[in-house]
Parts: sequence; C-alpha cells; structure tokens
Amino acid sequence: MKVGIVTPVVTRLPGAHARWERDAGIEEVARIVVEAERLGYHHVTCSEHVAIPEAVAATRGATYWDPLATFGYLAARTTTIRFATFVLVLGYHHPLEIVKRYGTLDQISGGRLILGVGVGSLVEEFALLDAPFDDRGARADDALRAIRASWGREVPEYHGPHFEYAGFVVDPVAPAPEIPIWIGGRTARSLRRAVELGDGWAPFGLSNDTVAVLLERARDTDAWATRSTPLDVGLQPGALDPTAEPAAASDAIEELLAAGATTLNLRFVHHSVEHYCEQLTAMRELVQLG
Repeated sequence: MKVGIVTPVVTRLPGAHARWERDAGIEEVARIVVEAERLGYHHVTCSEHVAIPEAVAATRGATYWDPLATFGYLAARTTTIRFATFVLVLGYHHPLEIVKRYGTLDQISGGRLILGVGVGSLVEEFALLDAPFDDRGARADDALRAIRASWGREVPEYHGPHFEYAGFVVDPVAPAPEIPIWIGGRTARSLRRAVELGDGWAPFGLSNDTVAVLLERARDTDAWATRSTPLDVGLQPGALDPTAEPAAASDAIEELLAAGATTLNLRFVHHSVEHYCEQLTAMRELVQLG
C-alpha cells in the first residue's frame, strides 16, 4: 500500500484548511514534504487551476499553486518522495506541452513524477483559456493516448482524432518511456477511463460504498479483464487526527481498504506546521509505509 499526503497550503478549499495555511509559504511546505519523505511517505500532491471565477471561489476555493513550479522547488529539496499532480486538467494543454514540461520535471526529479489528470468541469475556466468544453471527454481520451505515445521520446509521433503531430523534437525528455497516470473524477466514466487508459483511479467526493460498487461493476468488464497490470485505486478519507484519535484514524483506513484502496491520499487535522509533522509521525505508527 502506498501512502501519500494531500499537501497543505498549496490548495485551500473552503472549510478544509487550517488558519495557519493562509500565511504559509514554500518553506513551510518544504518542511512538511521533507519530513514526509524522512518518515517514508510515498508521495505529495499539488492540483491545477489557472483562474477561478469570483462567483465560485467561495465553494471551489481560490488558492491553487502551480504544480510545475511547486514540484520543481520541492524536487531540489528531496530525493525519494514522489510528486503527484492531483490533478492536471487535460483540456487546458496540448499533449506535447505536458510531455515537455512535466517530462522535464520528471527528468530533474530523477523519475519521481506521477501524472494525475482529469477532464475538468469548470466551464468558465475552459472559456477563459479558449479550450473546448463540450467534447472535453473525447479530447481527454485522445490526449491520454498521445501522452502515452510521446512520453520519453525525443521525436514523438501521434495520429489521433483530435491531436496529430510528427517531425518535432522534444528535448529534454522524461528519463523513461513510461509514466504512472492516475485518472481523477467522481463518475463511472472516470473509472472506465482509468481502466482503459490509466494506471490508477483517484476519485474524490464519493462515499466508500459508492467506490466499492463502481469498482465491482468495473471488474466485470472486458477492459478490466484485459489489463496487463492491476489498477491502482487512490482514495482519501476526511481529515484524520491520529495523535488525538488513533482508533478512529485506523478505522477510517480500514474502511478505505475494504472499499478497494491500494493507495491512500491522506488529509489531517492540523493547527500548525509542527502539529502537521506530529500527525505525520503518528500516522506512521498506524500504517505501514513504503
């Protein structure tokens, strides 16, 4: 089982962040990530939004650090912990843009990138970026195939219904021709996309029962039966408090595992950087890391 954290500070959702995060910066983030690495955590996350409409900021949140810049800094401060984009919105980028920019990050971090991607749902942001919205699912599927075909290749080539290219050099490239791809979302379609085109499914906003039902249905499909590798399932509980309520934290983890989790993306109750690091240590006593 892989255990990572949903990195504090870099994303602030209404009602889900601590007061101290509002004034925190990259040094506080780095302190937490370095400590997570020391304790054996598998990965940290950073999500993408370019610009949030004011009208929905109160519900969506307005703070989203850029994953590329954030992980580039953290890569220089660490050696083993992995970096999961949780998630990049495929429709905001040409596939080769992702291959070049995040392939460079994968290169300078020593192959520690996990490419978490999603289809996206914020209509106003798509319009702002002049990105097509109505066919975003089909375009995302084509983008995923293009990324697979191009990752780690200096002269990539792809011919699909939405993206087509050949005869271009991409340098530098990722250190290997394969990259773990997690698919985010909260629908059966996102799970099907993960089964067909990804290495993992990382849903959000779903109950454990719903996740278990969706996974059970997916296991009965031909796409699941023909996979060459098991599907990673990354689930996240509500905020855990392993220092004050270790039994409740353990129970929450067991419920996620029963629902089908193979990877955990953890959030904690925390009141300061110091308290967050204490929670990391306490959780390490409850789950096997590595």
